[in-house]
Amino acid sequence: MMQASAPPLVLASQSAARAALLQGAGLKFEARPARVDEAAVKQACRAEGANAAEAALTLAALKAQRVHDPEALVIGADQILTCGDAWFDKPDSLDGARTQLRALRGQPHCLHTAVVCMRGGREVWRHVASPRLRMRGFSDAFLEQYLLAEGDAVLCSVGAYRLEGLGVHLFDEVGGEHAAILGLPLLPLLGFLRQHGVIME
Repeated sequence: MMQASAPPLVLASQSAARAALLQGAGLKFEARPARVDEAAVKQACRAEGANAAEAALTLAALKAQRVHDPEALVIGADQILTCGDAWFDKPDSLDGARTQLRALRGQPHCLHTAVVCMRGGREVWRHVASPRLRMRGFSDAFLEQYLLAEGDAVLCSVGAYRLEGLGVHLFDEVGGEHAAILGLPLLPLLGFLRQHGVIME
């Protein structure tokens, strides 16, 4: 009822969390994963002096470009975690997740969460949110139990945690929009979709 019949929405992502956020907001869309060499793009961005927020926007735009659809409004998104000067990616193994979580333990970090919308191959909107979080000083014993309980699920998110799940036990402070932490700045995106006539004002 709230969404216009045109343009159709396409989510250029294979993220289950992003899809769940759009579904929870009652939006109809098609998810199409975009193939982008994220590591190479991040390396190039850092070499050019870009910060993490700029790199996340670059990746979000590339994903939307790769899933070109002349009829649709394509939503690309990306997220980069920073702690101090370090940039974090999704861990590639449980050992990698353990190393990451030990580095983040007791420290504040920032999630630079970018979204870019394209229509007809032209960028029509971009936004980046940067919620800040602080992990508590959990014990090694807790860390091992957490990794045992979560298993390979920790490999699906930067920072090796799902705040919507057991990852919430890692934190003592969380700031910013919850949806942006999960991977999509939903409130600004909904505001744009209203302005663009995709959903009702």
